[in-house]
Amino acid sequence: MKDAVAFVGRASLLSAIVWAGAVSAGPRDPFAETRSRMVDRFVRAEGITDEAVLEAMRAVPRHAFVATKDRARAYFDIPLPIGYGQTISPPYIVGYMTAAIAPQRGDRVLEVGTGSGYQAAVLAAMGAEVYSIEIVEPLARQAEKTLDRLGYDGVHVRAGDGYLGWPEAAPFDRVIVTCSPEDVPRPLVDQMAEGGRMIVPLGERYQQAFYLFTKTDGRLVEEQLLPTLFVPMTGESEKRRDVQPDPLAPAVVNGGFELDVNGDGRADGWHYQRNTTLAEREEGGTFLSIATDEPGTLAQALQGFPVDGRKIGGLDFQMLVRAADVRPGRENTASPSVLVHYFDSTRRPLGLGRVGPWRDTPQWRPIRHRVAVPQAAREAVIAVGLHGATGRLDVDEIRFTAVPRYGVPRPPARPK
Repeated sequence: MKDAVAFVGRASLLSAIVWAGAVSAGPRDPFAETRSRMVDRFVRAEGITDEAVLEAMRAVPRHAFVATKDRARAYFDIPLPIGYGQTISPPYIVGYMTAAIAPQRGDRVLEVGTGSGYQAAVLAAMGAEVYSIEIVEPLARQAEKTLDRLGYDGVHVRAGDGYLGWPEAAPFDRVIVTCSPEDVPRPLVDQMAEGGRMIVPLGERYQQAFYLFTKTDGRLVEEQLLPTLFVPMTGESEKRRDVQPDPLAPAVVNGGFELDVNGDGRADGWHYQRNTTLAEREEGGTFLSIATDEPGTLAQALQGFPVDGRKIGGLDFQMLVRAADVRPGRENTASPSVLVHYFDSTRRPLGLGRVGPWRDTPQWRPIRHRVAVPQAAREAVIAVGLHGATGRLDVDEIRFTAVPRYGVPRPPARPK
C-alpha cells in the first residue's frame, strides 16, 4: 500500500510551484513559519477551511517524516520518497482527506496505507485515537519509531494487510484509505461504527476518484468527490484487479471534457485540477478552460497512464488550443503547454516531453505534435496547464496515438 497520490506532486513540482519565503530561524521550532505558509498556500487557499485540520497541519513537523536529504522540500505540495517505492502524501491531499471525514476529538480512526506516519500524526493532533496499518514492514517500524519519538502516543502502528482492517480495535468512527483498491474492502465496512465515515480512492489503476461513505442503518451511502490518482496496493491485490492497464495501448480518457458525472464542474478522468472550469463551445460541446492572473499559481489538470518505452517510441498528440493574455513565467516550462512527465518501473522521473508552448491564440487552433518516449518509461503523466504563467488556456479534443519504437515513421508536419 502506498501513502501517496502517485505523480500528483511530482507533476506539480515540475509544473513550477513557486514557494514564497525561506525557513524562519525561530528559537524553538525553525519550521513553524514554513509550515504556516505551506498550510496557507497549499491547503487553505485550495478550499480546505476546517480550522481543526489547518491547526493540526501547522503543528505536525512534516519534515520529521521524510529522509534527511528531502527535508528542504518537505513543505512543498509534493509527495516525497520514503523508500520501498512508497511516498508521503502531498499536504493538500492530507488536508483534503482529513477534512472529508471530519474526525472529532476522541474518535477511533483506522488509517490504511500509512507509510511515513504523517497522516496518522495529523489525525492524532486533532485528538483522534489512530490505528495505522502498513503492508511494508520496514516502513511500519520506521513510522512507529518516528511517531514515538515525537510523542504521538495516540497512534498505534502495525504491518499487515490493511484491507483486512484491525478487527480487535473496531468499531471505528472514521476510516481513511490512502491507497487505491478496486472496490471497498468488506472488512473495512464491517468495522465501521454506525454513522461512521470512510474516504477511499476507488477505480482502475490510472482512473480513480475519491468516494466518501457514511454508514447509515448498516449500509453505506456514497458520495463521489474529486478525481484522483493514487498509487495502488502492492502485491496480490493489485494483480487481482479485474481491469489491468495496457502499457502498449496508452490513451487519453475524457479528452473532450464531456464527462462530469457528479456535476461538480470538474472533468472526470483528470485529477489535481486547479483553476479550471468547464465551458461550452459556441458550436457545441464542452472544453476545459485554465486561467490565473497570479504568477506561479497552480493552473492545471493531470492524467496518468501506462506506457512501455521498450515498445512505444513516441506519442502523436492532436488537440485544439486557444489562449489569451499569456504572460510567461521565469522557468523554461512556465508557459501554456502540455507536459508529459515520464517515470521508470520504480517511479523515478525520467524527464519530460512537451507540446507547445503557446502565446495568445484568439481562435481555436489545431495542434499536431510528436513527443518522444524514453525507453525506460513505464508510466507517464500528462500535465495540461499554464505551469506558472498567467493568462488563459482553453483546450479540447486532446488525444494521442502511440508510435512503435522500431520502424518509427517520420513525425507529422506541424500545421502552419
